[in-house]
Amino acid sequence: MNPIVERINAALNQAEADLSAASTPAMVEEVRVALLGRKGLFTSLTKDMGAAAPEERRVIGQAFNTGRNRVQELLAAAEERINSAEEKAHALDVTLPGRKWHAGHKHPVTMMIDDCVAAFRRMGFVVADGPELETVHHCFDALNTPADHPSRDVGDTFYFEDGRLLRTQTSTVQIRTMEAHEPPVRIVAPGRCFRRDTPDATHSMNFHQLEGLYIDKNVSMADLKSVLQNFAWELFGKDVSIRLRPHFFPFTEPSVEYDFTCIMCGGKGCNVCKHSGYIEIAGAGMVDPNVLRNVGYDPEIWSGFAFGFGLERLTMLRHRIGDIRNLYENDVRFLAQFN
Repeated sequence: MNPIVERINAALNQAEADLSAASTPAMVEEVRVALLGRKGLFTSLTKDMGAAAPEERRVIGQAFNTGRNRVQELLAAAEERINSAEEKAHALDVTLPGRKWHAGHKHPVTMMIDDCVAAFRRMGFVVADGPELETVHHCFDALNTPADHPSRDVGDTFYFEDGRLLRTQTSTVQIRTMEAHEPPVRIVAPGRCFRRDTPDATHSMNFHQLEGLYIDKNVSMADLKSVLQNFAWELFGKDVSIRLRPHFFPFTEPSVEYDFTCIMCGGKGCNVCKHSGYIEIAGAGMVDPNVLRNVGYDPEIWSGFAFGFGLERLTMLRHRIGDIRNLYENDVRFLAQFN
């Protein structure tokens, strides 16, 4: 038998053995390079075939073509076998118990929004929403805010060239709701607000508010106090009481600030409440008649109250957080505590 044909047959026998034992794509590739690569056996045989006697070239050529085709078949079969094995190894076994995916959790401010909204819903309020990009009319004019009020200044509010602004309070939702609906109205409006504050432990340029509005016939301050007291109980427990202090807001008359019993000391007095036993929460009051007229309500028939508070402040009180910036730095070590 011709030596070249013998080398081809020997290579085929070795290739069958190697590829049968191959368990990775790299092992198959090693055999392919050894036989069909630029420096492989069949490439080198083409040079030897030229030196063979003319009468032997037909036999050698036939063995060469048959051998190369056989190698390609063996390589393809080995690749298919290995790929099939890998697919089976990674296939889903439906008989196994399912994997538990660890989902994230809500931000502490979002959880506070949910809790506050749930409390007011139990008192008959519905949620209303509005745009964060607002008009001067909805943010100031309709709310009876004087032209010289500090909140209108560019040093306090973010204005755009077209005259619109980023809302400084969610009271804008109250105006939009009253403009769109006839009374009675009973809403709460949670949402994000923006002011030109210098960030520190208690201030941020963006923050969240929840404001409430109740318009109906014969609504009084007693109704306002009962709603705020019930909210305090829902949020912090039956041991918490409230107090109202006279104040001034352009959109309410009379106006009050309301305080909750200090949850740090239970009303006994501490550094947090400055030894007063109470912590200031936010403002409230009876809706000013001018605001009712601005939205087309007759103040001789309809009356109501409005209230509002910062959700970050309540979140910080509930969880004893000393710096508002912790809520926005997205440090997972901090946020993981509220899972």
